Amino acid sequence: MVAGEASGDFLGAHLIAALRRRIPGLQFVGIGGPKMEAEGLASWFPMEKLAVRGYVEVLRHFLEIHGIHRKLGRRLVEARPRLFIGVDAPDFNLSLERRLKRSGIPTVHYVSPSLWAWRGGRMSGIAASVDKMLVLFPFEEALYRDAGVPVAYVGHPLADLTSEDNGAAAAREQLRLPATRKIVTLLPGSRQSELRYMAPCFVQTAKLIAARQPAVHFLVPLISRETRAIFEEVVYAEGGSELPMTVLFGHAREAIAACDVTLVASGTATLETALARKPMVITYKMAGLTARIMRKMGYLPWVGLPNIIAGEFVVPEILQDDATPENLSQAVLNSLNDPVVNRKLPERLDRIRLLLRKDTAARASEAILPWLRPA
Repeated sequence: MVAGEASGDFLGAHLIAALRRRIPGLQFVGIGGPKMEAEGLASWFPMEKLAVRGYVEVLRHFLEIHGIHRKLGRRLVEARPRLFIGVDAPDFNLSLERRLKRSGIPTVHYVSPSLWAWRGGRMSGIAASVDKMLVLFPFEEALYRDAGVPVAYVGHPLADLTSEDNGAAAAREQLRLPATRKIVTLLPGSRQSELRYMAPCFVQTAKLIAARQPAVHFLVPLISRETRAIFEEVVYAEGGSELPMTVLFGHAREAIAACDVTLVASGTATLETALARKPMVITYKMAGLTARIMRKMGYLPWVGLPNIIAGEFVVPEILQDDATPENLSQAVLNSLNDPVVNRKLPERLDRIRLLLRKDTAARASEAILPWLRPA
């Protein structure tokens, strides 16, 4: 198994645990993060090496990533595993899967590349790379069936973890937050590369929000010591040391549950926020050249998962050059203080939660078991 970032680490760990319940003696090797390692994966390379986003950024790290790709492929071909599972990270995993499939090793890809967001010219390459695609969203299934690629819709494991109660009171108590404060959770990204782009704007935005809404407190959950150090350096550099802010090591679910609104970098965190039924403002910034390339490729009007799943703008998206501290702070304050948003949006987001809640572990493991049962 290979995962390339925090969201893939979560999905991979979830799947390892489900498969081990079915077949206790399974062994897992490849690349993963702390969650997959805790479930028993032997990670041959650090997952953080793959956690680079954007064309320009990948070019800077190309030689190192290419070296890992080559060594991993050679080692897996020699090991002859019963099955290879690529967890997201399509730029890395699909080419690796094609090599392994040509060598006679069955391949499953878990999480569809964003064919629904970017032009679908990669479908023929996917068909040559995978024996089965496991998709998280219902609208993806038809794309693969129409292209003749074996596919299974498994739902999203994050939806399985939700309950009817959004957990706000318990989360606030756990994090020892003052009951009278408005809570804004900042989710600037899990990758070091994206955090370097996003963090200055997030801190500047927080300063403007604090100036206009005095009774506010910020939560910033970060996934690793490295990302926490990056963010804290930016807070100091941007003059945000006096902000009413708690920087957390992990605890993203609690930080989302406890908040009144999130400012969130586009990615899996937008879905986590939607599943918690919380108002949000979605934003993203990346290298200018990368943004221009992706803008030409895109054909959907949305980038945030809640909007893509709903098929309309249910929450605001403020991207790239428009993502200024002034625009973002105003959008967050609008979401924070609009009674209509606070009353109606949770109902809209709950429809997404129920649509994706499908017992993903059982569905995904069932789709994979034919390759793992004794001959």
